[in-house]
Amino acid sequence: MFSNVMKGLLATTAATVAMSGVASADMVALLLPENVNPRWEQQDAAAFVATMGKIAPEIKVEVFNANNDTSVQQRQAEQALTQGAKVLVVIPIDGESSAIIADTAAEEGVPTIAYDRMINSPNTTFWVQADLEGMGFDQAMHVIENTKDGDTLVMLKGSPTDPNAAVIHNGQLRALTPLYESGKRVMGYENWTQGWDPAIARRSMDQALTKLNNNVQGVVSSNDGNAGAAIAAMEEQGMAGSVPVSGLDCTVQAQQLMLLGKQTQCGWRPLADMAEAAAKVTVRLVNGKDFSDLASQTVKNGVGAEVAYVPVGSYSAVGADGVAYVVENDPSITKDMICQGEAAATNFCK
Repeated sequence: MFSNVMKGLLATTAATVAMSGVASADMVALLLPENVNPRWEQQDAAAFVATMGKIAPEIKVEVFNANNDTSVQQRQAEQALTQGAKVLVVIPIDGESSAIIADTAAEEGVPTIAYDRMINSPNTTFWVQADLEGMGFDQAMHVIENTKDGDTLVMLKGSPTDPNAAVIHNGQLRALTPLYESGKRVMGYENWTQGWDPAIARRSMDQALTKLNNNVQGVVSSNDGNAGAAIAAMEEQGMAGSVPVSGLDCTVQAQQLMLLGKQTQCGWRPLADMAEAAAKVTVRLVNGKDFSDLASQTVKNGVGAEVAYVPVGSYSAVGADGVAYVVENDPSITKDMICQGEAAATNFCK
């Protein structure tokens, strides 16, 4: 189910089309991977729909959510193509199996944009993403800088089917491997988190605390959902707030936890910029126009295909100053949204 924000934006887009007096002959589809992580609907999809409504109100946007089921995502893509989609914008659940989506679309002359996660197909037209390996490095460095020699760490990695998860982990290992090898940091426990499901991350953290008898001084978490799960587990042991915990996405919940000192870092990307870049390329593709001026770089995907690429920046948000930066630079998040519940009593919110 979509959030009220998402429903409102879809309704606004539809109303704009109606008021423009232009028949909505063209349609594009946005395929989301799941709704476990609130960013997909509340930030990425909302920004994409809003941008499309501004720059091309005559183009209808259909949004699908596969709820972490690759077969459902493939059927949704087929449904979109049957409905006449001119472009597929896909956030794949699995970078490998989603190749069939791009290949099937290409057979019908429809281009596929890989949003956030790469699709390993020769028919991937365009990709937009931040330097995730660098962001993983930043996560690990934050935990390193807030622990000492001999400390034990837990690593809560992302979904094994998400190609981004491995990239993030590679960045983490770039910082941590020399310390593990020298004994300056100890790898106490690590686990992948299928589907980025916080419930799975919670079980992993509970297992880590049991195995290590609570001897944990840092948590290298690959995203905010994992971070929140780790913090919940440590709350029960009276440890939350004394252990540095990294994250990614800077969700509202993560920023509240940062104000409370329980999550200490989150990697932020300008999701609105990513969605805008994808929307601009989408409109060019619908109209059969060149978009090389929008994507001047290329990268090779997992099957060696050259894919047009738009890189976006990132920021390692730490503490209240980091929250202030995100609020100032992220149009989808306001101070009022963050200053709820326990966070309302923090100095940032007063």
